[in-house]
Amino acid sequence: MHQIADVEVAKNIMDANKRLAHKNLHKLEDNEIFCVDFVGAIGSGKTTLVEEIIDNTDYNIGVLAGDVISKFDAERIEKHEVPVVGLNTGKECHLDAHLVGHGLEDLPLDELDMVIIENVGNLICPVDFELGSHLRIVVVSVTEGDDTVEKHPIIFQTSDVVVINKVDLADAVGADADKMVDDAKKLNPNVNVIKSSLKKGEGLDEIIKIIEEAMN
Repeated sequence: MHQIADVEVAKNIMDANKRLAHKNLHKLEDNEIFCVDFVGAIGSGKTTLVEEIIDNTDYNIGVLAGDVISKFDAERIEKHEVPVVGLNTGKECHLDAHLVGHGLEDLPLDELDMVIIENVGNLICPVDFELGSHLRIVVVSVTEGDDTVEKHPIIFQTSDVVVINKVDLADAVGADADKMVDDAKKLNPNVNVIKSSLKKGEGLDEIIKIIEEAMN
């Protein structure tokens, strides 16, 4: 009996989240805004990638920075002179569509071309929660181990782009970046996979190109 009740509650939560995600998407599209959702573990380079996109494109970008305590990443991004809303998840290890919807209310949507959502640093919890984005990019670094992709299959199966970051450190940490690329392609044959070293600017142009192609 308890198991049946648990399943029903979970289903209701997911259905409600999906409805709110669609509402977020419609709100963005009504304002002609493209939305990218970045997921990845802590230290993978998500925030660095957000910063690089802001600095290397001419789009008017707003950012929703999600974390258990969001002020740290939000303060980093604010230095790039773009509107930022920090979304604190408290004990939750992911953003949901309800929280994103409130965040959108605090952004100047009539001034923006793009909204970037930086999800909480985690490769598991965000999987089931649609947010209302047009594109999901998962960032993973070689320093997490070259078995990280195969250990977290669902996030890679449900993402549009995979960024294998910090490839310049692969030899130092004994990781095989090409294996990570192959693992991602096995899980999701149609996914775009980019090897990058964001600190050195490698792979950034390709990532931006994929985003721009998706916008058009």
